[in-house]
Amino acid sequence: MGVVIRQSIKGTVMNYIGVAVGIFTTFFVLTKYFTTEQVGLTKVLVDSAILLSTLAQLGTNSSAMRYYPYFKDEKNRDNGFFGWTLILPIVGFVLFTLVFFIFKTPLVQYFSKQSKLFVDYMYFVFPMAFFMLYLSVFETNSNLLMRIVVPKFIREVGVRLMTLVDYLLFALGVIPLNSMVIGLCLVYLVATLLNIIYLFSLKRVSFRTKRSYVSPWLRRDFTFYTLFLILSSLTTIVVPMLNTFFITAEMGLVFTGINTIAQYMANMIEIPYRSLGSISRPAISESFKNNDIVSANTLARSVSLHQFMAGLFLFFLIWINIDFVYLLLPNGASYSAGKWVFFILALGKLFNSTMSIGGTALGYSKYYYWSLAFTVVLITVSIVLNNILVPRWGMQGSAMASLLAFIMYYSPMLLFVRIKVKIKVLSRRHLWIFLVVASLFMLDFLWSQTIEPLILNAFQPLWLSAALNAMVKTLLFFLLGIYVTYRIGISEQVNDLIDRLLRDIHVR
Repeated sequence: MGVVIRQSIKGTVMNYIGVAVGIFTTFFVLTKYFTTEQVGLTKVLVDSAILLSTLAQLGTNSSAMRYYPYFKDEKNRDNGFFGWTLILPIVGFVLFTLVFFIFKTPLVQYFSKQSKLFVDYMYFVFPMAFFMLYLSVFETNSNLLMRIVVPKFIREVGVRLMTLVDYLLFALGVIPLNSMVIGLCLVYLVATLLNIIYLFSLKRVSFRTKRSYVSPWLRRDFTFYTLFLILSSLTTIVVPMLNTFFITAEMGLVFTGINTIAQYMANMIEIPYRSLGSISRPAISESFKNNDIVSANTLARSVSLHQFMAGLFLFFLIWINIDFVYLLLPNGASYSAGKWVFFILALGKLFNSTMSIGGTALGYSKYYYWSLAFTVVLITVSIVLNNILVPRWGMQGSAMASLLAFIMYYSPMLLFVRIKVKIKVLSRRHLWIFLVVASLFMLDFLWSQTIEPLILNAFQPLWLSAALNAMVKTLLFFLLGIYVTYRIGISEQVNDLIDRLLRDIHVR
């Protein structure tokens, strides 16, 4: 757990540095210099590329985590394992590119009604997806070596900084829209090249495959597992993106732009899991290989608890300041229609990121093939609900479709994992965290009815008094929440970190 915690903390720091850059880019560049339609265009292009790259992986990122322990051998450079991780993705990319061209006409007709601008730039999805594909492949290879900090920095900070430069060049009139889209593709190319350089610097990787090392049993098992993972690995990718695609097709890029801002804020909820999940997956895979269910169960429950703790606090802090956020945004009135979209999406993100480690455990167990059945249910329910709810309730309907789909997916899946795999993700400590934050919500309500009006009427202009109100209540409630969590002793790891911090600043 020591390596997991240290690497997770460092990775999370990288995530939040990236978030800071992303906040500036999204909230103060896109909303000021881009039209809502152009904001929607950047979102749907990137989401389409992520979808294609994820499909093209053919489940290899998940299967790499499962089978790497069988190849692991530092003296022999892991017996050519990394070479195999490069072959399947290119096959998948060619396959799904051909699928697109087969269904090109109905896809173009579907989007051209409300979002012709997306159709005009649709072909840029393919180079962007290709670079994203191998960015992910090389990042996974680094994760297998328990080195996530530099790849996290490249993805979370490097990509966002380069994207910011690209957007600013367009905003300042230096380049036109089509050059800005080309620039987005180049951003992922540069990031991929940086990941390749870092991976080779570890002096552990060889991309030469060793056919003789792969036994017939291992080849059959890998192929069977990968075929099942093609769909099941899409759980956290496809469902959130369905919001973007349904809104783009049914309502237009303007509403996609409004939804983008709400979705960006909601994405912050799952940031801790990006590091916790990345660094814990190889450890869980190793535990299953060694038939050490106790260690796998302990790690899975710890990951779920700490993600729920961090995610719920983040959700609370963003929600109590949501009106202030929209007040600060350039053209914030145009985007404030996404307030309740954020609330619903954030609940979905919290639920998904907290329970996701259960799906990881299932994927590495001998019952992994059940992942396919649960994922088919998830995607089917999500598509059906989007078709029903988007025409009725618009963006809120799409967000609700995602939340309900996750609930209907994880409820039976976690029960199955508990009974068959002997992994229990949830514990009483989750309930304690919920009660702490629920109490903070009630205190915030009292604050809004009593103290907040006094502060808002005390200063002019409005943004100044709103900023003071946001800072005071955020600091007060956050410290109160941390104090109560510490005193209850919900997490030994969190208490140890706080104790270490207090010792460093000489506070008893």
